[in-house]
Amino acid sequence: MARHSRKRSSFPRTVLTLLVLAVLAALYIRWGNRSLESTQFTPVFARLPEGFDGCRIVVLGDLHSTLFGEENAALLEAVQQAEPEYIFLVGDLLDAFREVPEGYAEDTADCLSEIAPTYYVTGNHEWAAGGVPELKKVLASHGVTVLSNEYTVLERGGDSIVLAGIDDPNGYADQKTPEELAAEIYAAYGDPFWILLAHRNDHFPEQYSLLGADLVVSGHGHGGLIRLPFTDGLVSTDRTFFPSYTAGLYEKNGSVLFVTRGLGNSGSTFRAFNRPEVALISFQTD
Repeated sequence: MARHSRKRSSFPRTVLTLLVLAVLAALYIRWGNRSLESTQFTPVFARLPEGFDGCRIVVLGDLHSTLFGEENAALLEAVQQAEPEYIFLVGDLLDAFREVPEGYAEDTADCLSEIAPTYYVTGNHEWAAGGVPELKKVLASHGVTVLSNEYTVLERGGDSIVLAGIDDPNGYADQKTPEELAAEIYAAYGDPFWILLAHRNDHFPEQYSLLGADLVVSGHGHGGLIRLPFTDGLVSTDRTFFPSYTAGLYEKNGSVLFVTRGLGNSGSTFRAFNRPEVALISFQTD
């Protein structure tokens, strides 16, 4: 009598495979949200004064109260290794939807300003969290220059450029406008080479690019959260699809924009194929 063998069900094996893949995906996403990536950009400017040729600037944005390593040791090491002459902090240092470690602003300001002169502008999340005037005082008392709708002059190699910074639009309704700040710069210096620190990347094409700044430095876009080939990210911070101006260098209306992908996440958001970025800009003259 012939025996008929029973076919084993592949269901348990399929479930196990899916569980393993899910665990690996979760571990990869966790690693991709905690592992820093150092990047370098070399924009070329015809108007850049010779004294600033080769100037190195680290751009940090969107920390959202995040720590990379104990007491931010991994972040500080990455910044130190970039050997910056200046550090630009372009907003969202703190987050209204995440717990802020005790002494976070003070420690971050102390450590960064020991590496290089550090300049800061507010982002939307500082205003959402509240206490911005006090935060500005804390940062200033710990070595960081806060640019609150104002400008300063940087000097290098016998030349000078103007560095300006604006508060986020979430700030006071009667604050000085970017247009008013630009007018002050032109009134004081004629037509200088100048840089604008402004948190919101999405204001560049229709507003900031029209101010005349040679370079605008922003964050806010988080690299489009999920980055796939041939895209500039899949989701904007406003939850629209396929945003632009989310990472790297762009040009419009004679002005150049640099957007950092940033470092942290807000609330329940996460990154995929889009590691936290410590960005180095190295200037070149044309």
